[in-house]
Amino acid sequence: CVLCGRTDDCPEKYGEKRTYVEYNLTVHYYCLLMSSGIWQRGEEDEGVDGFLIMDIRKEVNRAAKLKCNICKKKGASIGCVAPKCKRSYHFPCGIQKECIFQFMEDFRSYCWEHKPVQKFPDQESRGTSQCTICLDLVEQLPMYTVLKSPCCKNAWFHRECLQYQALSAGIFFFRCTVCNNKDKFQKEMLRMGIHIPEKDASWELEENAYQDLLQCYQHCDIKRCLCKKGRDYNEPDSKWEIKRCQCCGSRGTHLACSSMKSWEQNWECMECRSIFAKSGNYSKQKKRSLAICEKTDGTTCLLEEPSPKCPRQSPGSQRNFLLQSPKITCQNNLSPCSHLELPPSNRVTMSLSPLMSNRNGSLRKKHLRKQRMEASNILKELKLQVNTKTTRLNINAENIWNSALKGFRQRNFSPTNTIEIKFTNCKNRSKTDTSAASKHRFFQLLMLHLQNSSLFEGSSAKNLSLDFQAVKENLYFEAGKMIAVSLVHGGPSPGFLSKTLFSCLVYGPENVKPALEDVADVDVAQTIKMIKYANSLSSLQSTIHDCYEFLAAAGCLRPITALGDKDMLVNDILIHHVIKRTISPLESFRQGLKTLGVLEKMQMHPDVFSSILCHKPERLSAETICDLFTIHSSSDVNKVEGADFWMGYLQDVESGESVVTLEDILLFATGSYSIPPIGFDPEPMIKFLHIRYPIRNRLLNCLELPITKTYEQFKNKMEFTIRNTLRVERE
Repeated sequence: CVLCGRTDDCPEKYGEKRTYVEYNLTVHYYCLLMSSGIWQRGEEDEGVDGFLIMDIRKEVNRAAKLKCNICKKKGASIGCVAPKCKRSYHFPCGIQKECIFQFMEDFRSYCWEHKPVQKFPDQESRGTSQCTICLDLVEQLPMYTVLKSPCCKNAWFHRECLQYQALSAGIFFFRCTVCNNKDKFQKEMLRMGIHIPEKDASWELEENAYQDLLQCYQHCDIKRCLCKKGRDYNEPDSKWEIKRCQCCGSRGTHLACSSMKSWEQNWECMECRSIFAKSGNYSKQKKRSLAICEKTDGTTCLLEEPSPKCPRQSPGSQRNFLLQSPKITCQNNLSPCSHLELPPSNRVTMSLSPLMSNRNGSLRKKHLRKQRMEASNILKELKLQVNTKTTRLNINAENIWNSALKGFRQRNFSPTNTIEIKFTNCKNRSKTDTSAASKHRFFQLLMLHLQNSSLFEGSSAKNLSLDFQAVKENLYFEAGKMIAVSLVHGGPSPGFLSKTLFSCLVYGPENVKPALEDVADVDVAQTIKMIKYANSLSSLQSTIHDCYEFLAAAGCLRPITALGDKDMLVNDILIHHVIKRTISPLESFRQGLKTLGVLEKMQMHPDVFSSILCHKPERLSAETICDLFTIHSSSDVNKVEGADFWMGYLQDVESGESVVTLEDILLFATGSYSIPPIGFDPEPMIKFLHIRYPIRNRLLNCLELPITKTYEQFKNKMEFTIRNTLRVERE
């Protein structure tokens, strides 16, 4: 450009860049309009829109003598019109320095010191609102990049959004997007430097712009279209007739693809359904009593209350005292009795004192254990929705995600059906590996994959990431759905959600304040630290200058006049990066967690669900395993030395005096690596019998242990059986 000297071709910022080969002349239209020493002396078809070539060359010569007050280079053709102000600058430099150029009347220009500003009442509240053009948040502050509507009290805009809108709408259609006011709105925007071209709207100039509105949508958008003739095939009065969404009309499905029997049935697309769910306009299932369940034959029965556990001994009790005098509770009369008075074939439950925990750790674990018991009861209530109809999922353990995704998306899958897992890549799978063990193994692999997937970010406590491909494929919804199904169907909990993500799910993102620890991106975290720990205003402004592009892209630019302003800036960056940036994945994830009513229960019992979603299961202890298994005595045993050996063996395993671990014992007995939040069904039990080696029945979660004369014999048989059985299974 002969006036500004730049090669930029950006019509939105500098106007149309025009080149006239015959005159050896290139110029930006806005540079020409705003130049102080030139006027349109010709007709519209003369020179450059009425600016004569001779006058343009004179203006170039005049500007060559003036130095720009911003870039310090020659050629500053624009001057501030304020009295006694002698500042001159190029048009692009003026834009960069936030000068105001008025595209009306005399095309006046104001420097950064004398530019007009919008006035706001002192009592008017400051905060954030939504730009009604881009729908992103905008700060309600008197700054160059933000403009307020003169006709609507709460209408705020980004300057850039308004300029794009004005260029597209033109003088005939540019108006307030809230109240539709035209005259007052245009007058204020012209005063504040918005260029409104005298032309028709861009959509009016486009030929056949509304042709699509004359066509009826005919396409099946269901992920698995069943029609062999393609998604666009439409045969009226048949199962291959396309039904459009009754709400938006911009999505469709074949009647057969959505299992609709007739045209009269209503159908909504996924987008509209999610909007209804978000607004709360959906019917909730009636709650069913926890005290009633259905048997497989359709009859009802009362749920059995869990047998009470005996009082625990004090933390100071010694191991030998524990083994010599175990507490026993009889099922019949629920009263304590000694092992000499135990009647045959009675069900007994034993407790083990926590020997290896201090008082503070014991209280914390006790509180966490209480919350997990409450979570178990809540999940059992939700499981009442699950019926006896079975859905089989064929799972490839080496490709767990894709096979799980395929299974969850198959037409006959329903979260309320009983899930049966078949591992297709395990040719020599043990015959004793029951459906419950396979299901727990499947959910464990699935939760592990989710933890390490691109859907989440962070080290241990994870937040949602922003994966555009995953958003497009609706994978965040599927992830939430899988977690909900795992919790209700007896799988493990994820245990890796951060407190911030959990709070967003339960309380809503608008009520959550993220912390620096929630930022997984190293560069972003470093930028936040530099701003947070700046110890002077100059160093703070220097840091902001260095990361200007990042702050602008994040919409976090704000005027910094004091060192204390850094706290608000840090908060803005955290909210943008952790919450606003991932708002779409979060909403999709929330919708998935609504499966089987899990999210509703999370919101009703946040502390309870936080214990299983934000914390990994505590390491197994001898006490935990002892509490887990209920002991049934044999009619041939009048003493419970078998129970003494069992508890002694658990203590040896916990203290490392065994070749197996407590996790190995749990895996051997139940097929599970950990205790699921919902607990085991049926409850694990132990029988002492006159057998040579331990036998496990994973279908009943039952351990049959041998009665031996000495503890060493008992320990050797346990270790030999457990170690070799698990080794064979792993091989």
